[in-house]
Amino acid sequence: MIESLADLASHLRERVVSALETGMLSPPYPPALVRSALGTQDGGDSISGALLELEGMGISGPAAAAFIRSVAKVAARTPRPDLVWSGPEVPGLHARDTRRVFEELLGSAERSIWASTYAFFDGPKAFKVLAERMDEKADVGVTLLLNIQRKRGDTTAADHLVRKFADRFWLKDWPGTRRPLVYYDPRSLADEGVEGVLHAKAVVVDEKVAFVTSANLTEAALDRNIELGLLVRDRNLATSISLHFRTLIDKGLLHPLPST
Repeated sequence: MIESLADLASHLRERVVSALETGMLSPPYPPALVRSALGTQDGGDSISGALLELEGMGISGPAAAAFIRSVAKVAARTPRPDLVWSGPEVPGLHARDTRRVFEELLGSAERSIWASTYAFFDGPKAFKVLAERMDEKADVGVTLLLNIQRKRGDTTAADHLVRKFADRFWLKDWPGTRRPLVYYDPRSLADEGVEGVLHAKAVVVDEKVAFVTSANLTEAALDRNIELGLLVRDRNLATSISLHFRTLIDKGLLHPLPST
């Protein structure tokens, strides 16, 4: 039954550890109290049983917290993705929340952020946390990958569409004082019809955490739509994603958005 502690999502396991360290959780670990510590409506029985099993081995309170942290470190050697959902909250189902994960990742960056989205609405709100982190941490380098859409039947020259998008982005959508590097896929502006679009939705922070999701940077996607993503703390995976984006830029397949 102790395995159920290792099977907990990382954020739930941390809640159990904190509750044990502060004394909020103590023997006999009633399932209702465990559920309260987890902040969920299920999982109390199995975690209660696991904690009682540790108690039977003479491990309780802070010692149990230390044990669980050790289990977590072992589990971290084989990174396990966390499921991240948007949409209705359903009793009995617990998962990371898309908006919360997105904001926590951007707000914790120390060195670099790669963020790709197909669509965004209300730029000042969509990019608020990102812009604030850039203004707080001068060392954080940010690269945004955005899609520029040509509306059906629009025959405007591609360079004019790019300029119009850039003017609006820098004047109205971007809320920060520091500017990120922004790139787009020129194929979406092909004169003979769309050849391809930048449809990837992903965030990579500090080359060590990757969040790949179906959600765009819109209020509907972050809060209301049923969207699914995976959050993985794996340096190899995170680096491979950012390297792929960087190579597309280096090969000239993604173009820089004019900054003025």
